[in-house]
Amino acid sequence: MKYFLCVIGMVMVIEGLPYFAFPEKMKRWITKIMEMDDSQLRWMGLIFMLIGCLLVFIGRR
Repeated sequence: MKYFLCVIGMVMVIEGLPYFAFPEKMKRWITKIMEMDDSQLRWMGLIFMLIGCLLVFIGRR
């Protein structure tokens, strides 16, 4: 559980960095995401999940 909380904390830090460093660019990026088709977002999410699983696999080896 301790490791899990550490990982969640790091994800939150990494996710928060762009909003802290570039708030105006993030607003524009979010606007572009709102205009994307749902299927495009699903594919993008799937690709990110697969990359994340690959990184976890590599890191745990």
